[in-house]
Amino acid sequence: MAGANVLEINDGNFESEVLGSGDVPFLLDFSAVWCGPCKVLTPIVERLADELKGKVKVGKLDIDDSPAIATKFGIRGVPTVLVFKAGKESGRHVGVTNKEALVKLLGV
Repeated sequence: MAGANVLEINDGNFESEVLGSGDVPFLLDFSAVWCGPCKVLTPIVERLADELKGKVKVGKLDIDDSPAIATKFGIRGVPTVLVFKAGKESGRHVGVTNKEALVKLLGV
């Protein structure tokens, strides 16, 4: 379950929410419920979503629930964070990181 400002992304809403976010940067956290490092990254992503609400959109995608999207973007390990701007991937980080690195990746 994602935090209040973190969207649950899946096959059904990926295109409209992530690719359709327009000029608003979208940070997408690819994760899995069985992934220990993902559990470490989750509160960092949720805090970022709260602090940057209105400036960026933040979502979480479970690779087991939406494997086609993970495959399409070459996700080989989780957690992996992708940043999309104007419907295109503009940044990527694999593994646990800190909030500052994610802000830098977003470019805000």
